[in-house]
Amino acid sequence: MTKPRIRLGLRDWDHLVPVATGTLTSEAFDLDLDSRAMTPDVLSEPELDGGETSFSRYVLGRAQGDDRLVGLPVFVMRGFRHRCVLVRRDSELREFAELKGARVGLTGWPDSGNTWTRALLRAAGVDLTGIEWTVGAVDAPEPGKDRVGGAKLPDNVSVTDVSLAEELAAGRLDAIMTPFMPAGFFTPESRFRHLLADHPAAELDYFHRNGFIPGIHLVTLKREVVERHPELPGAVQELFERSKRHWLARRRLLTDTTPWLLADLSRTREAFGEDWMPYGTAANAAMTAAFCAELHAQGIAPASIDPQEVFPS
Repeated sequence: MTKPRIRLGLRDWDHLVPVATGTLTSEAFDLDLDSRAMTPDVLSEPELDGGETSFSRYVLGRAQGDDRLVGLPVFVMRGFRHRCVLVRRDSELREFAELKGARVGLTGWPDSGNTWTRALLRAAGVDLTGIEWTVGAVDAPEPGKDRVGGAKLPDNVSVTDVSLAEELAAGRLDAIMTPFMPAGFFTPESRFRHLLADHPAAELDYFHRNGFIPGIHLVTLKREVVERHPELPGAVQELFERSKRHWLARRRLLTDTTPWLLADLSRTREAFGEDWMPYGTAANAAMTAAFCAELHAQGIAPASIDPQEVFPS
């Protein structure tokens, strides 16, 4: 029987390099990997069989009965969000709790990363309904980018086409939430800083309390592709698992890509164990349940979501 050939659109994550270069392949299928600058909208691209997908948008779709995508518990993007809250360099704000009643900009309303970041504020006792939220681009506007999703926004959320970084610099915002640092952030003259002076320490504490690093994007396959080839979800997960492990082994060998990569790899292993980004349903059960609960608690999902329905067997 001829192996199926599938096309997946993903951003160029380091841990996918062994697959992208053809170093690792699958006996179950042939893969064309499209490298994308931005996360693709898998359903709107007929030539794609699947790809990188927002965890939030996937879960919300499932909760609304949209099963056109089959999610794999393969989180190609995950990370702590404590570092994502920025303030002006001269701001007196230092803690999440101090954002009560603040004016906060963010890069998207239903986005996975911002959902996790708002969860940090909720955990610090901040009433999200008391914040004046502004949704927009960090730097230059990106025409056509959907930042709000299909649902009606809460009354305390507005949308702007003005740079959030400039609004923050001008004092019209007290803080911004962004996974991508604004232009000039990594220079000595940066106008901004992280809200938390020691965000790595806060992130490590979060891991000790919760037992996971938040998932942001996962891999999905179109349902019609899975129905034609039921073996694909398991085979794709297996290939990406091997790619992740192969990449880590090579990074531990070829450590001269950054001055302190070996030290960072060692610290990561000591803090989070051998695999800080595990794949699989069971390994991500606690994280999935926490995310579903946050979507409902924040009013993004109108009804509670059964985490068991996110990755149905």
